[in-house]
Amino acid sequence: MKNPKATLIAILLVLIVIVTLQNTETVDTKVLFMTLSMPRALLLFITLAVGVVIGLLAGNRSRRAAE
Repeated sequence: MKNPKATLIAILLVLIVIVTLQNTETVDTKVLFMTLSMPRALLLFITLAVGVVIGLLAGNRSRRAAE
């Protein structure tokens, strides 16, 4: 276990793939005034991506405030 950060990232990626593959049925999602039909896996991926982007932006903002 030379690089625990890489190991953790690999485990998280495997878990994300497993959860995504188990959720392939189509769902209807209401966004503002629209109803979108998409596979649940795509919805999970979009939610994950939005969360990562928000986390990165919040992290950068808090670093700038600390300087």
